[in-house]
Amino acid sequence: MRAILCNAFKGAEALAFTETADPRPAANEVLIDVHAASVGYMDYLMSTGGYQMRPTLPYVPGTDAAGIVLACGEQVTRFRPGHRVSCGNWFGAFAERMVARESSVALLPANVDFTVGSTVMNTYLTAWYALIERARLQAGETVLVTGAAGGVGLACVEIAHLIGARVIAVVGSAAKAAVVRTHGAAEVVDHSCEDVRDRVKALVGNKGLDVCIDNVGGALFATLARLMGWNGRLLPIGFTSGEIPSLAMNLPLLKNYSVVGVFVGAWMERNPDQAARAVEAIMAWVGEGKLRPQVDRVLPLQHAGEAMTLVANRSAMGRIVLRVKQEP
Repeated sequence: MRAILCNAFKGAEALAFTETADPRPAANEVLIDVHAASVGYMDYLMSTGGYQMRPTLPYVPGTDAAGIVLACGEQVTRFRPGHRVSCGNWFGAFAERMVARESSVALLPANVDFTVGSTVMNTYLTAWYALIERARLQAGETVLVTGAAGGVGLACVEIAHLIGARVIAVVGSAAKAAVVRTHGAAEVVDHSCEDVRDRVKALVGNKGLDVCIDNVGGALFATLARLMGWNGRLLPIGFTSGEIPSLAMNLPLLKNYSVVGVFVGAWMERNPDQAARAVEAIMAWVGEGKLRPQVDRVLPLQHAGEAMTLVANRSAMGRIVLRVKQEP
């Protein structure tokens, strides 16, 4: 099969478009004929060796894809060949075929194409896990999302808005501000031209933030740690700034707020049935139009390096999708 191979942990420069062996599904896995795969920051970080896990080199990058089931392991009961699905794995999506565990596969609604379907699994499941499982977000609460125009950020904005929360989105440009507003942000803070601390304080007053979803880390995390409200929940998801921050623990002590980790991949492995139910609910919302995944652009599979560079530079709004096959 044709695939993108990462031959060294050097990011885009170590990617090659080549032929490699087809994967084979294990007993609890599904083999998918990939039609589209989306590109996220995790894919870039893993290709540089900066992620928590390092695949054995060479490996096929890519977490999320959509396509048609080709074969199923003997323990698989929910899918059969011919099903249109969205799927996810730690890696393997930037190829004509990939495998995914049954719990990480979901049927695509008939009105959702493969391009959109490839953007759902990691982004929206991360947002679901952060907001619903970890933060226990309630209608009427105020939630701030950093990196709000990225794939996971936009998913957090949409799900929080759907729950009934007031969403404050932090972005880095006027163009990104326009996008997050269309996905449910009530207020937008553009850190390229505004002081985040002053603007957020003006928006929330002495009450502070109920929930903060931080995709960026670095100095921004330290600022947000001082803006939390009583009994708030501060959730680090990622560190696209490249800096993993530290926290003065007197801050959560004084305001009785919690710092809650979000590692959706580990949750999926430990709770596969729960994750599968969440994915089904998310996909139903996508099919009903309650969630509207944002596709930044579509590129051919062989342009995976270009896509990763755009993601690394935080130039994308939503997800970049790699076209593996033409839509029928």
